[in-house]
Amino acid sequence: MTTITIDHTSRWFGNVVAVNDITMTIGPGVTGLLGPNGAGKSTLINVMGGFLAPSTGSVTLDGKPIWRNEQIYKDIGIVPEREAMYDFLTGREFVVANAELHGLDERAAKKALATVEMEYAQDRKISTYSKGMRQRVKMASALVHDPSVLLLDEPFNGMDPRQRMQLMELLRTMGAQGRTVLFSSHILEEVEQLASHIEVVVAGRHAASGDFRKIRRLMTDRPHRYLIRSSDDRALAAALIADPSTAGIEVDLKEGALRVQAVDFGRFTTLLPRVAREHGIRLLTVSPSDESLESVFSYLVAA
Repeated sequence: MTTITIDHTSRWFGNVVAVNDITMTIGPGVTGLLGPNGAGKSTLINVMGGFLAPSTGSVTLDGKPIWRNEQIYKDIGIVPEREAMYDFLTGREFVVANAELHGLDERAAKKALATVEMEYAQDRKISTYSKGMRQRVKMASALVHDPSVLLLDEPFNGMDPRQRMQLMELLRTMGAQGRTVLFSSHILEEVEQLASHIEVVVAGRHAASGDFRKIRRLMTDRPHRYLIRSSDDRALAAALIADPSTAGIEVDLKEGALRVQAVDFGRFTTLLPRVAREHGIRLLTVSPSDESLESVFSYLVAA
């Protein structure tokens, strides 16, 4: 049972705080590191992988410090988001080179390439690869020494649907084998399909932790904001504000619309059409005005 422990860890670059006092434990199975772009996910993975030193706090692998401990790379495989690769090599040469760094031979490279279904393109130069193919050959190089821990930074970027499904199945299998797999994503559906446990990071802070149902419930229960245009905004506002599911309404004269904050998502979604029907009001526009990951997760940080 291999476990990464992050204990009150921060990392800053000059005056910019990229990771702010995060504490979490990543154990066997598949964990999703979820958050919007710029949340600090890549920095956190780089700290877990020993590429960056924590500015404060500690990051350990089964109790052993990760920073400046080359022995940990026997246990860790890393798939970075950055595309820096040796484009003049073939896929096979690239994976063989990584195998040799671990004291392994070409058989390990052949097995890793087969695992990610890249044998068909192994003798082509990496410069000819699509982004999805590059992701898969990076995956092969990370798997070549059969690590017990796998850290992947946005691994599904650039993959077509078939490649995504194949990689998801591979990661599920590895998690079921008892390996510790962590992948980052800013896409909720990717995490929902794959991760048994989720860690949410926003603006460098640890926002929430739990299984998908818990995280989804936190998101659903937060206040929701809507932009609504109707045939009679004032009458609609008067009817909605009388219901406890509505916390506040503003009349936006510039937009010619109402800005509504609903605190009971389920009740409000049935209330709005019913009120409109009862008062003979036509709904012209009903759109969520805060559905970005930044706004959703910022609520979790403040909760």
